[in-house]
Amino acid sequence: MKDTPPIRVLLADDQRLVRAGFRSILEDEDDIEVVAEAATGAEAVALAREALPDVVLMDIRMPEMDGLAATEAIVADERLADVRVVILTTFDVDDYVYGALRAGASGFLVKDTEPMELLHGVRVCARGDALIAPAVTRRLIAEFASRRARQPDPSPRLNALTEREREVMGLVGAGLTNDEIARRLVLSPATAKTHVSRIMTKLDVRDRAQLVILAYESGMITPGWLS
Repeated sequence: MKDTPPIRVLLADDQRLVRAGFRSILEDEDDIEVVAEAATGAEAVALAREALPDVVLMDIRMPEMDGLAATEAIVADERLADVRVVILTTFDVDDYVYGALRAGASGFLVKDTEPMELLHGVRVCARGDALIAPAVTRRLIAEFASRRARQPDPSPRLNALTEREREVMGLVGAGLTNDEIARRLVLSPATAKTHVSRIMTKLDVRDRAQLVILAYESGMITPGWLS
């Protein structure tokens, strides 16, 4: 008998072959279960409300309602507060990815990712304790942030943070994991994780992805900040 229930995944992509490939990889694992498949954004939202998955793997470009609009609808639904959306994308994407993260997506995976990276991403996202593929996330978000010709928008919510918490948030924004933050600041991983959790509580953000966006948009960090 299993100690914990499997991670419930909803696949949303208008290409049946893509869905079949992801399903094959995911369902080979004992701790993951594909509970539904959607071919449109509207169908993804409806099935999310019906199946209550832990993770939605969401394509950006779909008919009827695109992945961005579907992500916004899922994140806005209080009944789906525990559902995490992961955007499926390619490297030749546009601002849809940045917009999706701002809308509440928890991260993204490249469509041609290796099977082990897909499985790791789903598990990490289901736990809600890290961005997916931090190195890739860091590079793409930095690219989109550098394109945005606008002034930083300091949030008054940041005033609630201590100096240490601001430092930790900056490192989260740069894409560092808890372990990397701990090593950089000479902390234990548990302490780093506690700092991140307190920051998310103080700022009332959904997850680490939202901290990354807020860090860039507030001007706390800029692309290349750690280099």
